[in-house]
Amino acid sequence: MEYSKEFKQALSEFSPIEKDRLIFRLLKKDKLLSKKLYFELIDPETTDDKRNAMEEIISERVTEISKYVANQKYFLVLIRKLSAEITEHVKITTDKFGDVYLNLFLINKILEHNEKLGRQRFDAVYKLYIYLINKIIKALIQIKKLDEDYWMEFDELLSDIDFQIHETLYLEKLCINNGLDFNWLKCENIPDHLDLIVKEIKSQGFLK
Repeated sequence: MEYSKEFKQALSEFSPIEKDRLIFRLLKKDKLLSKKLYFELIDPETTDDKRNAMEEIISERVTEISKYVANQKYFLVLIRKLSAEITEHVKITTDKFGDVYLNLFLINKILEHNEKLGRQRFDAVYKLYIYLINKIIKALIQIKKLDEDYWMEFDELLSDIDFQIHETLYLEKLCINNGLDFNWLKCENIPDHLDLIVKEIKSQGFLK
């Protein structure tokens, strides 16, 4: 939403007390904005601190919810909720590195339960696997926009994910069928215009 000069001028003429009241009223209605301002203004924790805490949460939560693997619909709901927490972390801290790192970490933690996932029927795990493939591709696209200094850390996670994929027949086949080139699971091999490649793949009805 664009704000006119007149509107901005009217706001600037509020008294300090009126501005304070307005800010607190807005913060009560927008919890995310409240958390973001708290982080930026007085939170003693750094972005790294919060990323590390989020990493622990992911590890613990995936272990907890893995008991619901047999109920794939519910399992995917819980995974999406955990993914939403990563998104909130990124919005609060503007942690671009963490956006990629934590999502790859989440994928890897999920695939560490391949033994349980492997017992499920293909139609049961299909939505989960397509969801994971899309997350991998999104992370690869984001990696190309980040500094190469981060690539070593990403490559470690991508290597683990690559190994886990090949341990899971259904997931491996879905990756191949939906155009995910396993060579891309190394930062230096990610195509420069992967977003356009993915757009073309989706136009053909894949990754859905």
